[in-house]
Amino acid sequence: MKEFPGPATVAEVAQSIGAGLARAALAGKVNGRLVDTSHRIEADAELAIVTEKNPEGVEILRHSTAHLLAHAVKELFPEAQVTIGPVIENGFYYDFAYKRPFTPEDLLTIEKRMGELAREDFVVTRKTLSRDEAVKFFREQGEIYKAEIIQSIPADQEISLYSQDKFTDLCRGPHAPSTGKLKVFKLMRVAGAYWRGDSKNETLQRIYGTAWARKEDQDAYLKMLEEADKRDHRRLGTQLDLFHMQEEAPGLVFWHPKGWILWQCVEQYMRRIYRDNGYSEVRGPQILDVSLWKRTGHWDNFRENMFFTESEKRQYAVKPMNCPGHILIYNKGLRSYRDLPLRYGEFGSCHRNEPSGALHGLMRVRGFTQDDGHIFCTEAQILGECVAYTVLLQKVYRDFGFKEIVYRIATRPEKRIGSDAVWDKAEAALIEALQRSGVEYVLSPGEGAFYGPKIEYSLKDAIGRVWQCGTMQVDFSMPGLLGAEYVGEDNARHTPVMLHRAIVGSMERFLGILIENFGGAFPVWLAPEQAVVINVSAAQAGYAESVAARLRQAGFRVSADLRNEKISYKIREHSLQKLPYQLVVGDKEKQAGSVAVRTRSGEDLGAMALEAFIERLGNEARA
Repeated sequence: MKEFPGPATVAEVAQSIGAGLARAALAGKVNGRLVDTSHRIEADAELAIVTEKNPEGVEILRHSTAHLLAHAVKELFPEAQVTIGPVIENGFYYDFAYKRPFTPEDLLTIEKRMGELAREDFVVTRKTLSRDEAVKFFREQGEIYKAEIIQSIPADQEISLYSQDKFTDLCRGPHAPSTGKLKVFKLMRVAGAYWRGDSKNETLQRIYGTAWARKEDQDAYLKMLEEADKRDHRRLGTQLDLFHMQEEAPGLVFWHPKGWILWQCVEQYMRRIYRDNGYSEVRGPQILDVSLWKRTGHWDNFRENMFFTESEKRQYAVKPMNCPGHILIYNKGLRSYRDLPLRYGEFGSCHRNEPSGALHGLMRVRGFTQDDGHIFCTEAQILGECVAYTVLLQKVYRDFGFKEIVYRIATRPEKRIGSDAVWDKAEAALIEALQRSGVEYVLSPGEGAFYGPKIEYSLKDAIGRVWQCGTMQVDFSMPGLLGAEYVGEDNARHTPVMLHRAIVGSMERFLGILIENFGGAFPVWLAPEQAVVINVSAAQAGYAESVAARLRQAGFRVSADLRNEKISYKIREHSLQKLPYQLVVGDKEKQAGSVAVRTRSGEDLGAMALEAFIERLGNEARA
C-alpha cells in the first residue's frame, strides 16, 4: 500500500518504490487498464507497474517501435504518408503510401536511422484533441490517410496523439516513456497491402519488423526463422517431389505420387480414428442451392468467402464447409433421443474464395479437405462429448509426434446468429469441458464462429511454432434453422445441439505442418518411400529387385535403384530425398542373402539378414 498527499503519476509511484523500478517502467496498469507512465492517478486505485518482463511490456515495446519506424521513414522520405502500424505476433508492421517501392537498401537505411533516433532518447508525450481538431491537424500535415481514419470516429470522442521530437502520430497508446527504451529491433521485409484491407483501395507498402526486450530473445527468434526457411514446405515439396501449385489453379494443389501417399497415410489413420470412436463416415454434395446458405446464415455472414455457380437459372454455392450437408443427412429419418449422440465424419472437400494475397502454399489455399465431424447430441451430452474429444485429439497429436498443445476458447463475435442466452450456455459448456479435462486455457474474446463459440487446439512444432489445427464448436442455432429434430423421452420434438469438430483441420495445411515439423524427414510410418534398395553393379540387379519385391510383399513402400551410376552418387541422391533407410547390395550381400543398411542420418548399421531388417522396419512403423 502506497499513500500520496495528492495525485501522482505512474512514474512517480514507480520512483517512490525504487530507482531501478522507475528506470524499468514502461507503463502502468491502473485498475486493470494499461496507461502511460505519465498518467496521473487522481483517486485510490490498484496499480501494477509494467516492465519488459511482462507480456504487455513487450507489446508496448513493439508498438512503440512501429512508431519509431514511422518516425524514421518520415525523416528520410518526407513525402511518404503513414497509415496504420499495429503490433503482430513477434513484431509489428507499418503501412506507407510512397511514390516508389522501398528497396532492401532503403530498409537498411531506415533501420540505421531508427537506431539513431532511439539513442537520442526522445521523451514521448501524449495530448488529446477533439475529433475535428485532429482531422485538421493531420490534413495540414498532408497525412490524408490519418485524417480519413479519424473522420470515421464518432465526433464526441477525444483523439490521443503521441509525439517524439518533431514526429506526431495518432494512437490510443500506451507507449514507452522515451525512445531510449527501444534497443532491440530489426526490419524484416516489405510487402504489398491494401488500404484498410480492401482490394478495391490503393496499394500501400507494408514494412515488417521484429522487436524484443532482450537481444538474446531476438537472436533466438531469428535463428528459428532461419531454421523455418530450411523447412519451408514449398521448397521441400519440390525437393521431395510431393506436390506443386501453379497459376492456372491459384490456391489449389497438384499432388504428386509421393505426396499423395503421404496424404493417404494421414487420411487412413484418421479413418481408423473415426471407426474406433463411434463415427459413421458420410459424404455430402459439393454444391448446394443458395437458399440453403441463406437459411443457415452463411449468406449474411460468409458469402464474400464463397464461390458461386449457376445452372438453369438456379444459383448454387460451392460449399465452404460441410455442416449444412450433415444436417440434411441427419434430417432423413425420424430420430429418437436413444439415437444420440450421433457422430458423422467426412473427409469433406471445401472451397473458400481467399484473397490471392493471402494464399501461402499448403498453409492457405482455396480448395481444401477437412477431417470434418459433427456430433448431434442433447444438451446434457455436450460436456461428455467435449471431454472425450479432447482426450482423443491429444492421442492423435501424440501419434503424429506433437507433445505440446495450446488451448483457447474463442467467444462470441460481433456478427453472429442466436440469442445471448444461447451463447452463454455454449460458452459455459466449453469452459467446463476444458476445466474437467484438467488443461490450462486462455480466452480469445470475439473470435468464435458466427454460429457458435469454439475451443481452438493448437500444436507446437519441432522449432517452437504454434499452429492452430483442431477445433470443437458448440452450435445451438444451425440445426434449428434447418429443421433438425429428435423425439425426446417426453415424446415431444426437440432440436439437437450440433458439435462441429475437426482434429487435423485442413488436410492440406496439416500436411504442410508435418512437412515443416519433420523437415521432410518423416517417421517410417509416414514416409512416402520407406527404403530404397541400391545395387553396387549390374551383377546384383536381379538380387536388388528381389529384395525390393520381398519388402513390398511385406507391406512396405520400397523402390529399387538399378541405374548404372556410381554407388556414392546414388547414396548421395537418396540422402537428399530423406528416406529412412538405404539398403546397399553388392556381391557379398547377394551371396549371404543380406542387405547393408544405412540410416537417414548416415549411420552404417552393417550387414543384416533381410528378414531381420523386415522385422526392424515393421517394429519402427508400428511404434
